[in-house]
Amino acid sequence: MGILGWIIFGLVIGALAKFVMPGRDGGGIIVTTLLGMVGALLGGFLGRALGLYREGEPAGFIGALVGALVVLFIYRAMTGRRRLA
Repeated sequence: MGILGWIIFGLVIGALAKFVMPGRDGGGIIVTTLLGMVGALLGGFLGRALGLYREGEPAGFIGALVGALVVLFIYRAMTGRRRLA
């Protein structure tokens, strides 16, 4: 998948992650896309490393979504603390 494909995939995964875990985040669509791409890479890598699926399998979509949710949770935890301090 090329760079444009990763950006589009990241946008979709990031939007789904925000739909599943709604809340206020700064940064808008750019942060959503970046969090989605990082989550997709993280979830995809861990899923393949654990042998849950191979590259190109539909289960990778679920792994990417779970990865994006984890990244979104960490992002919110980090930015929430900074605002309180």
